[in-house]
Amino acid sequence: MPQATAPPAERAAGSDFAPLLRQVREQGLLERRRGWYALAIAANLLALAATAAGIVLVGDSWWALPLAVPAAVFCARACFVGHDGGHAQIAATRRGNRLIGLLHADLLLGMSYGWWNDKHNRHHANPNHVDKDPDVGVGALVWTQGQAARREGAFVRWLTRNQARLFFPMLLLEGLNLKVSGVRDLKRQEAPERRVEAMLMVLHWTGYATLLLSSMSPGKAVAFALLHHALFGLHLGAVFAPNHKGMEMPDPDGERWGHLRRQVLTSRNVRGSALTDWFLGGLNYQIEHHLFPSMPRPHLRLARPLVRAHCRAAGLPYTETGLVDSYRQALRHMHEVGAPLRAERSLTGR
Repeated sequence: MPQATAPPAERAAGSDFAPLLRQVREQGLLERRRGWYALAIAANLLALAATAAGIVLVGDSWWALPLAVPAAVFCARACFVGHDGGHAQIAATRRGNRLIGLLHADLLLGMSYGWWNDKHNRHHANPNHVDKDPDVGVGALVWTQGQAARREGAFVRWLTRNQARLFFPMLLLEGLNLKVSGVRDLKRQEAPERRVEAMLMVLHWTGYATLLLSSMSPGKAVAFALLHHALFGLHLGAVFAPNHKGMEMPDPDGERWGHLRRQVLTSRNVRGSALTDWFLGGLNYQIEHHLFPSMPRPHLRLARPLVRAHCRAAGLPYTETGLVDSYRQALRHMHEVGAPLRAERSLTGR
C-alpha cells in the first residue's frame, strides 16, 4: 500500500517551504519516537482489554451499555495509531508501518486500512480541492454552492438545505459507514492485499460478535453494537470536522499552489490543553501535520512555534482557534453552502 509520507516536501528545495523543512530537520522533529508509540499502543490495548473484560463481567444486563463509551473512545485511539502508521510516523520501514496499520484498522476495528490509506493520501496531496480531494467530493453532504446547485431530488435537496444542523446527527452513522466503505473497496485492491485485509476483518467481526453474544442476549448485543458504532463515528467526526471545513478551497482552474500555501491555507489548528491533544489524537495540529505528514504525533506541538513564525515571515495566515469555535466555523460554512437552495425554496415554495 502507498504510504502517506511527504514526497512533495522532499522535492521542495529552493521553495518558500525549504527553510522551514531544514529548521525542522535540524531540531530532530522528523525522527521516530518508537518508545512513545510503544507505550501509547500498549496502554490502549490494555484499555481495550479492560473494556472487553468489563463487558464479560457485567454480562447480560443493560448496565453493559455504558461500556460502549470507553469502547468508542479507545477504538478511536486505535484508529489514530492506524492513521499514524499510514503516514509512516511509527516504524522505520514501510512493511512495519503497514503491519501496524493492518492490525489496528482491520483486526482491532474491522475497517480497511488500504481503503483509508488510499483515500487519505489523496486528501493530503490536494486538501480541499473539489476535483481531487475525496473528503470534499459530493456525498451525503456537499462543500460548495456549485455542488449544492447540482443536487437533484427532493430528499437530497432538503438534506443540503439543512446539512449544517444535520451534520452531527449524521456522524452517528459514520462508524458503520467506515466499515461498509472498506468492504466495498476490497475489490479495488490487488488479490494478496485483499486476502489479508478480508481475513483480518473477518477475524475482527467474529471476535466482536462472539464477545457480545456470549456475554448478553442478542437484543442487548445489537443495542450495544449500535451505540458503540454511533459513538465511535461521532468521536471520529468530531476530530476531523474542525480540520479543513470552512477553510480556503483552491480554484481548480486557477494557479497551482506550492506545498506551503496549499497545506497552510486549507488547514485549521485547534488550541487547547493536553486533554485536547489527547481527545483529538494530535490532529488539532492540523497545519503541522499537513506540512509534515511523517512527523511523529508528539512532535507536532513542538513544530507549532516554528511553523507559526515561518508563516508570519512568509505573509501567510496561520489559522488557529478554540475547539467550540472550530465547530462553529465548520457548521457556518456548511450552512452557507445550502443558502441558495433555501433561497430558491422561499421563492418557489418547493
